[in-house]
Amino acid sequence: MQKVRYEVDPYNRLVYLPKFRKVLDGKFKTDANNDLIYHIKSPLSGDDIIPNQLRLSGKWSLTDDHELRLTLDKSARKTFGDQITLRGEILDVDESSLLFAVTTTTKENVRSTYVLNIGGSWRADKNNRLTFHIRKEGGKYDILTFTGMWEINKNNRLIYQYEKARLIRKKRQVHTLVFKGHWDITDSARIAYVLSKDTGSVFIFDARAAVFKEKYIQYEIGIRLTDRGRKEPRTVRIYGSWRLKKDTGLIFEVEYENRETRAIVFGANARLTDKDQILLKLKNDIKNKDIGISLELSRKIFTGDGEAFLKALASKKETAIYAGAAWRW
Repeated sequence: MQKVRYEVDPYNRLVYLPKFRKVLDGKFKTDANNDLIYHIKSPLSGDDIIPNQLRLSGKWSLTDDHELRLTLDKSARKTFGDQITLRGEILDVDESSLLFAVTTTTKENVRSTYVLNIGGSWRADKNNRLTFHIRKEGGKYDILTFTGMWEINKNNRLIYQYEKARLIRKKRQVHTLVFKGHWDITDSARIAYVLSKDTGSVFIFDARAAVFKEKYIQYEIGIRLTDRGRKEPRTVRIYGSWRLKKDTGLIFEVEYENRETRAIVFGANARLTDKDQILLKLKNDIKNKDIGISLELSRKIFTGDGEAFLKALASKKETAIYAGAAWRW
């Protein structure tokens, strides 16, 4: 069988090259296994027999300019292992997908934009970079690695920004991706940003220098942008309020946009100090394991269940009592 070559022209149209370069008018889409399918509007006639659609399988990657690239699998189709690079922009992200906007032009010079939905899960790699694991057939996956720096916005959300040139005016434009998840903490050396536990979309970052204060939690994180580069420092500071709740334990309540709140839950050994303060040694709420962090807070910030707990603590003969979901007084 004669091998063929595929590429994509500047207008995201598939180009077919058995002998001569032929542009196929159509659109891309993805299937359930995230293989790429090209729907051809007007198949060629003559010696070249081309169906109404072409299925292209291979390995996905992300270019330095944040465009999608598919390196065709030579064993799956009689091709040269060509690379198909889709020019466009990442439109949005959610807990189990990445939406990529593709702009094309028909042979009548009519421009249109459509969206590819790529399914998978989000994770952090060993260098604390954001990655998207594209779901493939047989439980396999391809990994898109986002090689820029991520940060926290004013709403305590994790965001990623990248800059690229617009296709028409060639001006640089900043694109911002907002990951709508919530923060979770299990020990002093890691901090997690949870998009969805059900889909496995959780960024778990290795961290150090944890600092817990009355109005914020702060971690120092190093992000290595290239495999051989040095780690770039990044300060993660999450703002919120401490509360004591009888049916939950010690919580750090974080407010996101639109007044959405989520609680980071801890257990804690608590004792009163001589400075009108309460000293808390924090524990993992699930495993009741010491996470190596101490926090000193003013008694004045606790109301409701917190006041009841402080009275119980003051009346105890013991120097400390446990603040958690199962506390008793």
